[in-house]
Amino acid sequence: MTRAIRRTAAFSFLLLAALLVNAVRVQVVEADRYAGNPANRRAAIARYAQPRGAVLVGGRPVTGSRDSGGRLRYERTYTEGPLYAPVTGFASQTYGTSLLEHSEDGVLAGTDRRLTPFPWWDRLIRRRPPGGRVETTIDPAMQRAAYRGLAGRKGAVVAVEPRSGRVLALVSSPSYDPGVLSGNGRSVTGAWRRLNGAADRPMLNRALRQTYPPGSVFKVVTAAAALESGLVRDVDEPLDVPDPYTLPDTGTPLGNPTEGCAHVGLRDAFRLSCNTVFARLGVGVGLRGMAETAERFGFNERRLRIPSPVAPSTFDTRMDPAQLALSAIGQYDTAATPLQMAMVAAAVANDGQLTPPYLVERVTDAGGVLVAPGTRRHTRKVMDPATAEQLQELMTEVVEHGSGRTAAIDGYIVGGKTGTAQHGVGNEGTPYAWFVSWVRDRRNHEPLSAVAVVVEDAEAERADISGGGSAGPIARAVMGAGLR
Repeated sequence: MTRAIRRTAAFSFLLLAALLVNAVRVQVVEADRYAGNPANRRAAIARYAQPRGAVLVGGRPVTGSRDSGGRLRYERTYTEGPLYAPVTGFASQTYGTSLLEHSEDGVLAGTDRRLTPFPWWDRLIRRRPPGGRVETTIDPAMQRAAYRGLAGRKGAVVAVEPRSGRVLALVSSPSYDPGVLSGNGRSVTGAWRRLNGAADRPMLNRALRQTYPPGSVFKVVTAAAALESGLVRDVDEPLDVPDPYTLPDTGTPLGNPTEGCAHVGLRDAFRLSCNTVFARLGVGVGLRGMAETAERFGFNERRLRIPSPVAPSTFDTRMDPAQLALSAIGQYDTAATPLQMAMVAAAVANDGQLTPPYLVERVTDAGGVLVAPGTRRHTRKVMDPATAEQLQELMTEVVEHGSGRTAAIDGYIVGGKTGTAQHGVGNEGTPYAWFVSWVRDRRNHEPLSAVAVVVEDAEAERADISGGGSAGPIARAVMGAGLR
């Protein structure tokens, strides 16, 4: 009898141990797999059972949560939703997440293991820590200035701090209110269809995800390539470039939008934005040299994150000389995001050093305790400081004596480059108006901000559209807001 009792007890103990092991396997080891199963509604219910963490701008939350009283209890709310939509993105119970709401979803939803010292214990007792907070680098005054400047016109504005890489403003227009996508009712489905079917595509983040022909603002890159390669040693020395200039191996003449471009030096060509000179310089530098310079600025980079993914800006590496000539003036198939062109301006302002941009300053738990700093990358050399100094001089003259006068700010050194980009079949589309610029402190020459502006539907006659007229005042307002 005693032996039978022992065997029964041992067998019962083994069954209990097996049950405990299986419970640990289900609740801890394989918890993620079960939680991610589409048939598991508990995960969704738990996800929305508590308020979502906040995204902060200037130390203040621009997101919140409201109690809907439903099974998926808490829905996302947004303060000044259209203003910050290109930064936050949306968090929808029906359509998921985008932008910062997506890249920082674990922190905001409270599922990131960094929010608790013992994540395995929280899983075992089915406890979820409160959502953390994501503090952005955005300057609210600069963000508002950019949003008001575009005034609903299609386009984008990006401002960065040259030394640190902090993104100070990130605006895409027209925008939308991400709050209409919160929840899971019929109104959400209707809003989704309406926004995605709109002709002006308000959900497209034009600052990060849209590439444009950069037009004449790309001449900053071409000028850097010409100076770095030694093709141009004296910016005032006349160059042997006629007006018009015949594209290599073709009979096609390339002209200029202004007079006075025949046989001028780089200084005058930059101020007058002479297509002929920069097309010829691009051919002189060569495809390899132009591509290498563009890539140092960030073109053809397919892994850029801020942490939201950024569409790659492109400079073709397989072209004939005529195509290279057009690419050197920002046409053919050269394409850039507004963020990329802000990076170009920032590298010039920062004496040839480029610090990759980032949008998250730091991540904290709900109590404000630091969980992780923002992702920062090492500064890299784009060009020699002497080259950057020459480009600073050329860009300053554009603002002081050229087409960029609308960006001048009293008491500060401002450099800029205007541009118009042809597009459409036969270049018949209304040209995009570009302006890239930077502002430096006159006393210590500290670069304070670099800005890129693109306006798709500038309200002007085709012949009168220019970056200085349409985009320059916006850049001035953004830079000025940062100075205040």
